[in-house]
Amino acid sequence: MKKEELFAKIKGKVIVSCQAIPGEPLYVEEKSIMYLMARAAKQAGTPAIRTSSIRDVEAIKEETGLPVIGLIKVKYDGFESYITPTMKEVDELAAAGSDIIALDCTDQKRGDGKTISEFIREVRAKYPEAILMADISTYEEGVRAWKLGMDIVGTTMSGYTSYSPKLDGPDYELVKRLSAELDIPVIGEGRVHSPEQAVQMLDAGAFAVVVGGAITRPLEIAQRFIKAVEAR
Repeated sequence: MKKEELFAKIKGKVIVSCQAIPGEPLYVEEKSIMYLMARAAKQAGTPAIRTSSIRDVEAIKEETGLPVIGLIKVKYDGFESYITPTMKEVDELAAAGSDIIALDCTDQKRGDGKTISEFIREVRAKYPEAILMADISTYEEGVRAWKLGMDIVGTTMSGYTSYSPKLDGPDYELVKRLSAELDIPVIGEGRVHSPEQAVQMLDAGAFAVVVGGAITRPLEIAQRFIKAVEAR
């Protein structure tokens, strides 16, 4: 799918994030079951899925036929970033057919000694036609990713780096600032816990909104209900 066609497909819509990593209740060692979450998301009307790991990218594409934002979460010694942090993961996601490849474009420490700017340039040089999504945590990181040729900026990491604001809900202000400045899609992501917040993300200027935990992470969903009731 060409970039313009894909962007038209997701504009103004909810992209559902279907992820499970080792240690989470819906992670099954033997095989991916995230395709079932993706099946439900497709039936609900999502135009695209965001997912982690090669096996989930492949299983979800086979099950749904929807465009997939692929990433790989991995922790390397010396790295603070963990979303598609090296070229190895980029290569694997490209080979698996990810329609969009998401990578950490924050200022977090990189164990390979490269700056994030150097890494982005290397990825773009190797994959000039790939659609690349920058997961960022601040306005400055978003602007830099845009200037370095990333195709999409997502507010995924806001609140998850040591230097970004810790908020209970979405970072509407970051979405608003980036959307006003950048001429590429800005996707609102992070702590979108309700339909109302998803609408507010779009009202703040987001091109589209990613919702994950509120839909596809039953442990988090159950904990919110239990904590609310126990706190009354």
